[in-house]
Amino acid sequence: MKARVQVMLKDGVLDPQGEAVRHALGSLGFEGVEGVRQGKVIELDLDETDPEAARAKVNEMCEKLLANTVIESYAVEVG
Repeated sequence: MKARVQVMLKDGVLDPQGEAVRHALGSLGFEGVEGVRQGKVIELDLDETDPEAARAKVNEMCEKLLANTVIESYAVEVG
């Protein structure tokens, strides 16, 4: 079973990489970009066959390693 985790900085947390991308886009002539938030996507191949058990396992992985839950939020897709 495949799982996908999207990790993003929480609202209110400064995103220097996103700001650098926003600035670079403006320098390249892409006007009107008022904000950029950068995150990461993690794809997992699991041997689990039960979607709910897979989601629970991936949520635990996020809480323990994949996301810094103090400053990041995450969303899990299982399928």
